[in-house]
Amino acid sequence: MYQAVVFFDLDGTLLRDDKTVADDTRNAITRLRANNILPVVATGRNVFEIQYVLDQTGINSIVSANGSYVQYEGQKLHAETIPVPLIERFDSFARAQGDVVGWYNNTGFALSGANAATRENYQLLHLTADVDPHWYQHNPVNFMFTFNFDKAKLYQRHFAGQLSLVRNNPRGLDTMLTGVSKRTGIAHFLNQTGLAGLPTYAFGDELNDLEMLSMVDHPVAMGNGNDQDKALAEYVTTTNMNHGIFRGLRHFGLV
Repeated sequence: MYQAVVFFDLDGTLLRDDKTVADDTRNAITRLRANNILPVVATGRNVFEIQYVLDQTGINSIVSANGSYVQYEGQKLHAETIPVPLIERFDSFARAQGDVVGWYNNTGFALSGANAATRENYQLLHLTADVDPHWYQHNPVNFMFTFNFDKAKLYQRHFAGQLSLVRNNPRGLDTMLTGVSKRTGIAHFLNQTGLAGLPTYAFGDELNDLEMLSMVDHPVAMGNGNDQDKALAEYVTTTNMNHGIFRGLRHFGLV
């Protein structure tokens, strides 16, 4: 019987700047499980991108793609699907802006094109990105990533009521069906696993963590985090490079 649930963002939170998991973080997660506390990854990234993190930490429950795909103990609980006509309208708009779109699901992704921003992005993430303009026609799409540096308000106005767009990366916008967020993904997770009612904790650092931090019982912001996250936090821990996960968990007596 679990005693609590802890949700961890990845980039800038559970992961160090080089995308590795610190030894004390890995050890803390092992201690969480020994204390009958369930660790869950809650990330803007997709399952296939972070399998190495799941393998290293032993975590197999995840709210991924900002709530667009949810699994518990390795099994799918919930998945959003963006309709093809909406994808095509979105791609047409992005193409008119000169922007590249990436289409994702839990097993893979493809791009509408390539440029300097896409090359930099996937080099940092250690991923090989294929350009396949027809990929979305043959694969379900849970999530999109729109490459641009300064057009958030333009896209948000144009697709209001259809898509939610949030900047979690300087190179582009996380793009989900309207209303979908880590908050909705966590709600699906807790309700469908029967874990609703347990004490909940969450660690985050960026704008796509705001709704997650606002819904849990005990929100924790990383020392390197966004000021808005810190304003919501019950506790601000140290940075992702300075034992932030361990110190945050220890503050609450979870490890």
